[in-house]
Amino acid sequence: MDIGSPMAYCFVRRPSPMEVDPEVNMTRTLSVQEFAARKAACLPISMVTCYDHWSARLLAATDVDCLLVGDSVAMVMHGHDSTIHADLDMMALHTEAVSRGAGGKFIVTDMPFLAHRAGTPAAMAAVGRLVQAGAMAVKIEGAAGNLELIRHIVESGVPVMGHLGLTPQSHLVLGGHRVQGRDEQVAASILASAGQLASAGCFALVLECVPDTLAERVTQSVGIPTIGIGAGSGTDGQVLVLHDLLAVNETFHPRFVRQYGEGHRWVREAVDAFHRDVVSRRFPGPAETFS
Repeated sequence: MDIGSPMAYCFVRRPSPMEVDPEVNMTRTLSVQEFAARKAACLPISMVTCYDHWSARLLAATDVDCLLVGDSVAMVMHGHDSTIHADLDMMALHTEAVSRGAGGKFIVTDMPFLAHRAGTPAAMAAVGRLVQAGAMAVKIEGAAGNLELIRHIVESGVPVMGHLGLTPQSHLVLGGHRVQGRDEQVAASILASAGQLASAGCFALVLECVPDTLAERVTQSVGIPTIGIGAGSGTDGQVLVLHDLLAVNETFHPRFVRQYGEGHRWVREAVDAFHRDVVSRRFPGPAETFS
C-alpha cells in the first residue's frame, strides 16, 4: 500500500477524539455503504451484542453504531457451553425481539451452526427467515466453502458480514477457543481468506482472537471495515458482548474484555434492596398503592 494514500494514513495514524469533526454525526443509523465510508474517513465502528427487547431498547438510546444478534446467545442467555446450540429458531426468535426495540440501529444476525452448509436452497431459506425477523445483514463464519454462497446471498440483496480468526462454530476443529494466526501459515491463510471474503461481496469482517499484528495486516489489505474482538486496536472497529462489558458475570473476564460497569453488583444491590423493603413492609408504600 502506498503510504501516501488516505487508507495508509488512516491505518498509521488514527485521529484522536479531539480531531474528529464535531459536525460529524457519529450516532445516526449506519447503512451498508456507510460502513465503507467510516473506514475511509478513519471513524471507528462500535458494535455490541444484543439478544432481547429490553436491552435493545436501552441500546437504541446509546451512541453505539450497530447491534449483533450473535449465536453467543446460546451461551449467554441459554446457558449452553458453546455457540453450536444456537439453531435457526433461536436466532430468529431473538432477532425479532431485538428488532422490536432497536429503534433503527443496524442489526446483524449470525447464521447459526451449519445453516449455511446445508445447500443453497436451505441456506437461502435461513437467510430469508432472519431478514424477515429483522436482520439487516447476516454474519457467516469462515471463508472456505462459503464464498459462492456469500456471492449468491449478496446478489440476492442481503448484506453479509464475514468472520475470521477464532470462529466459535468450528471450535471442535480448532481445538477449543484459542487465539488463531500466531504461526505464519495460519496467518497467511487468514490474510488470504480476508481478501476472498471482500471479493465475494462481504461489506465488513469480524476478526476474533488474532494477534494485533495480523489484524493490522488484514485491515491494511482489504477495502472493507474490520471489526475486532481480541484483535488489538488496529482494526476499523470493535465489538464486545454486552454482558461482558457490563460485567454481569463477575467470574468471567477474558483478557480482551474491558469492563465498563459492575452489572453483577447493580443487579444484586437492587434486588436485595427490594427484598429488604418487602420484608420490612416498606414496599409497597402509598405511592405504589391504589386507594
